[in-house]
Amino acid sequence: MSCGLRDVTNLESAGLPALLVHTESFEEAALLQAEMLGQPAIRRAVVPHPVQDKSGDEIRALASDTLPEALGALTGPAVGSP
Repeated sequence: MSCGLRDVTNLESAGLPALLVHTESFEEAALLQAEMLGQPAIRRAVVPHPVQDKSGDEIRALASDTLPEALGALTGPAVGSP
């Protein structure tokens, strides 16, 4: 998650909307690291944990279920924005 989080914070700093997708088990770590990187309002989509044991069909269903949240996060203001 750390590399993905850095990528998202770098893109957001450059004015490009970006989204971090992570499992619920990493929610606290994502929030803490985003705050430490100076972007506590990072755009995120959270999926159920774990994902590594899911089949391809299950991953596609998870992605489909998460799509509205992801699109909303990318097209709306960052969390905490005025």
